[in-house]
Parts: sequence; C-alpha cells; structure tokens
Amino acid sequence: MGKYVLKRIGLAFLTTFIILSLTFILVKLLPFERPIGGDQQQIAYFDKQLHLGYVNRFEKEMPQYGTLLYKSPTEKGRAYYYYQVPVLEQYANWLKNVVFHWDWGYSKSFQPNVAASVIIMSRIGYSIRLNILSVIVSVPLGILLGIWAALKKNTVTDHTISTLVMIFISIPSFVLISFVLRIFSYRLGWLPSTWPPDTAMTSAKVKGYIIPVFCLSFGSICGYCRFVRAELCEVMESDYLLLARTKGLTRRQAIVRHAMKNAMVPIFPSILAEFIGILGGSMILESLYGIPGIGKLFVLSLNYKDYDILFVDMAIFTTISLLAGVVLDLSYGFIDPRIRMGAKK
Repeated sequence: MGKYVLKRIGLAFLTTFIILSLTFILVKLLPFERPIGGDQQQIAYFDKQLHLGYVNRFEKEMPQYGTLLYKSPTEKGRAYYYYQVPVLEQYANWLKNVVFHWDWGYSKSFQPNVAASVIIMSRIGYSIRLNILSVIVSVPLGILLGIWAALKKNTVTDHTISTLVMIFISIPSFVLISFVLRIFSYRLGWLPSTWPPDTAMTSAKVKGYIIPVFCLSFGSICGYCRFVRAELCEVMESDYLLLARTKGLTRRQAIVRHAMKNAMVPIFPSILAEFIGILGGSMILESLYGIPGIGKLFVLSLNYKDYDILFVDMAIFTTISLLAGVVLDLSYGFIDPRIRMGAKK
C-alpha cells in the first residue's frame, strides 16, 4: 500500500509538471500583448521580464531577434530595445524561476507589475471558503434525501423525490442563480444581488454567501440523492442483508449496521469528485455574482490577456484536481479494508 501511495503521488506530480509545461509553452506561443500603462509602467514590466529571462534588452535595434516588443523612450541619447527570448529558452528560465525562487511572473494588465502569485493568494481564500461551504451543505442534504427515497422505495415519496431530482439536476448553476437573483434579490429584496465588499457588516457578508452556496450546492444535492438511493437500494436487496434479517435483526438494525455501512463505500469517495465539479462550476458563478475569487480571476485574465495570471490560476486548478484524484483512489483502501491498492495477486 505504501509503494502504491508513493507511486500515485509521483504520477500526480509528473502529470502536473507535463500539463503546466505544455500550458506554458502554448501560452508563450500566443501573440504578445503589450502591458497597459504609461512608459514608466511598461519599462518596469519589461525590466522584470528581463530579470526573469523572458526578454532580451539591447541598446540598438536587432532585427535578427524577431519582432521588436518595446522601445523605451530616449533618455540622454540612449534607448533600449526589448526582444522576446526563444520559447524553449523561456521554458528553461521558467523552470529555474519556479523551482528556486517560486517566481511565476507578473501581471501586465490586471494589476500591472504585481506578482501573479501575490494576486492569486489574495483571492484564493474566497473560492476555498465558497467551495467548502457548498460541500458542507450538499453532502448531508443529498445523503439524507437519498436515504429517505431508498427507504420509501416505490412509494409516492420516492417517485416525487426522484422526479424532482431528474428535473433539477439538469439546471446549471449559472442558470439557477439568475432565477434566484430575480426572485430573492430584485423582487423580494431579502438577499444582496452582488457580493458584499470587505468593509460590509458581518450580517451582510453572511447573507452574501447564501445565494452562491445554494446555487453551487443544488446540483450536488441532486447528484448525491440519486447516487445514495441507487446504492442503498442495491445493498438492501442483497443476500447478506436478507441473512441478517433471518437471524433476528429488525429492518432498522439491518439497515443501520449493514446496509448503510456498505453503501457508503462508493459514496464517500464521490464527495471528492463532486468537490472538483463544484470548483470548476464556481468559475462562471463567481463572475456572475461578483465574487473576487480565483474563478472570476480566471475569466478576467482571459479577457485582459494577462497570461501569467491565467497560467498560475490554471496551475492551481490542475494541482487541486489531480491531488483530489489521488485522495479519491486512496480513500477506497481506507474505507473498505478488503480493498488493497497495488497489492500483488
């Protein structure tokens, strides 16, 4: 088991490295976009790129180096000419900067000349809190509804829950939030129509979480309900549960001691998979509700063509998804002692 854990973690880091390497090269192959701002801001940006090893600076034009990126204003008869370094050389410098200095580059449009890692760290907390709250809300509600539907199998309650789940699971979170905002924000005025600022009162901040958490949790609740109902119904019809009943256990005792325990084996790991889905879905929702998280930042970096921020943002989503996948695989062995990942036959 220990060797399998180390192998899975190593493969996850290798996959992350390959994805980020390909992303960096593809991003650098895109047409160069000059930074916004005046001459001083642009000179400061290109000097940072020079320090990172992504551009070369000369005191005269060097057409053999390709397209001229920027010419600094003449100062005391001297002007600097900036040219882009070849992509593979930039890649080598990027590896050195990240591994030894943890330097991921700088923003050139969103927040000019501010380190991309600093911008990401100032916003990642909003996305983490939002997604964790969504999981906390969706998991117990989805599981309880699924258990209720399974215990009332083939009754009006079961058919009602299953029908509503099939209807609501097809509604995307960004569509749902439009209806919720229209009813509870614009018509009734109970909840804020946009994310409250950091200076708002605590009560306003709490209300600001209600709409995005509900909209992100809604689809997950339906998914958990359907999955739990299917697993529990299958377990309740198994032979070993019938044997437990014949040995004298009541229906409730058989369900609590045996059915629920075995049904949770495939359900618990699905929580991690659902978290990955919520994390991806929060990108659009953060933009619609004005939440200053990394999901909204991803969309803004695309619009601003701020590729360094886009790259760091993508690195975070990739790393979280792959590490969650590792935990998902390993969780099977800890939940069910009969499963031993990587064991020899």
